Amino acid sequence: LMVWLRRTTHYLFIVVVAVNSTLLTINAGDYIFYSDWAWTSFVVFSISQSTMLVVGAIYYMLFTGVPGTATYYATIMTIYTWVAKGAWFALGYPYDFVVTPVWIPSAMLLDLTYWATRRNKHAAIIIGGTLVGLSLPIFNMINLLLVRDPLEMAFKYPRPTLPPYMTPIEPQVGKFYNSPVALGSGAGAVLSVPIAALGAKLNTWTYRWMAA
Repeated sequence: LMVWLRRTTHYLFIVVVAVNSTLLTINAGDYIFYSDWAWTSFVVFSISQSTMLVVGAIYYMLFTGVPGTATYYATIMTIYTWVAKGAWFALGYPYDFVVTPVWIPSAMLLDLTYWATRRNKHAAIIIGGTLVGLSLPIFNMINLLLVRDPLEMAFKYPRPTLPPYMTPIEPQVGKFYNSPVALGSGAGAVLSVPIAALGAKLNTWTYRWMAA
């Protein structure tokens, strides 16, 4: 019974985090937030996606103890988001209105770190968390640059629930900083490590709670 309860708790947490990742992507990944505001909020987007990925991926990876499960988790997030894009399509928006973040390569780096260090949890937290934070903004900016006319799309298909203070504006390149990718990578690398540690600790807490 306890084994069944423990497994159920773990898998429920995995599903909840994956679903929340989809909701966060819809809020932080559409053209309004991700393109029009790219040079001011891309950093916020990078941090939110990096930390969200690493907390669930390392939890799942340490739970199974098998390198490769972080990539599997990122794949679940990606599939969920692609399915959720259909809701926007049903409302009359183009199917590429929501830009799906590139999670999988960063999760692969986390898996490779865990595998290369012979399943060392602390190395996965420190090195893997840093690599996720550094790499995700780079992959996402490449993803953003490949989108067809994002600004034109944003003005043509504005979000119906957009508050007035977030009216689309032209990107203010260099107003606060010159490289949102560099700032996003730096901040993401720093913040992803403690969040990865939290994900690892959640794994321990869950076991202790179920064993009580």
